[in-house]
Amino acid sequence: MSKFILAGLALLMSAALNAARAETPQAILQSYSAQAGGPAIPQRGRDLFTSTHGKEWSCSTCHGAMPIQPGKHAATGKAIAPLAPAFDARRFTDAAKVEKWFGRNCNDVLGRTCSAAEKADVLAWLISLKS
Repeated sequence: MSKFILAGLALLMSAALNAARAETPQAILQSYSAQAGGPAIPQRGRDLFTSTHGKEWSCSTCHGAMPIQPGKHAATGKAIAPLAPAFDARRFTDAAKVEKWFGRNCNDVLGRTCSAAEKADVLAWLISLKS
């Protein structure tokens, strides 16, 4: 076999392994709900997302009140892809990344780490947004 065919096969195998490891927004939501000890409440998630909590920003400051379109970081101006999974299929498919971004953004918005219930509520609301 040529080097190109072998390289192509290796790339396909790697993509297949990554796809097999990909998580779904629903699976991540179930994990947060289990940690919280109860079901998520989407309305509570929307309220948390769109309100300020003693700091200057809310989640919607950068992501938009309805995060179904691209947003823009308030400080850096960096473009942000739509946050709702129905509008960007890459969202909430890697639990480690989800946890990393909740960590950063909860600190920016709330000045603390979000609880599992808060994460579940926000994610439930984002999953409920459909095209």
